[in-house]
Amino acid sequence: MVDAQTFRNALRRFASGVTVVATREGERLLGMTVSAFCSVSLDPPLVLVSIDRKTTTHEAIVRTGVFAVSILERTQQPLADRFAGRLPVSDRFEGVRWRSGQSGAPVLEGALAYVDCRLWASYPGGDHTLFVGEVLEAGWRADGEPLLYYDGGYRCLQIEGER
Repeated sequence: MVDAQTFRNALRRFASGVTVVATREGERLLGMTVSAFCSVSLDPPLVLVSIDRKTTTHEAIVRTGVFAVSILERTQQPLADRFAGRLPVSDRFEGVRWRSGQSGAPVLEGALAYVDCRLWASYPGGDHTLFVGEVLEAGWRADGEPLLYYDGGYRCLQIEGER
């Protein structure tokens, strides 16, 4: 079996979009930066997020059965850092513009796109849980570029021919 550092180094070579996965438990808002996100099915519309079982967001999703995924735009790197816990803030949502999705989960304003979900299934995945969400609502912006994560850092998309 491959060791953890070799596995981590290999996966650093896979570029992924950066998202914030959030839920709402009563008046309490919880969220975290997640790069392990993908679509699963068109019919029914399903997405998958992989969340570390030790996080408070994980436990809140288990209890509430809802979550929203905000796909970050390249100018939203400070939000990615905030929700990854890289900034010293006690409330990750303090001063952040958001609105409630259909499920009640918070959707970040200015995101490139979002999906608002009801928990459809969950599966154990080592130290994470794979949450599959049925998409209740989705939206996107016509402009903007995605914030990407590659080789341990944020990157921006460069369209061929643009400099």
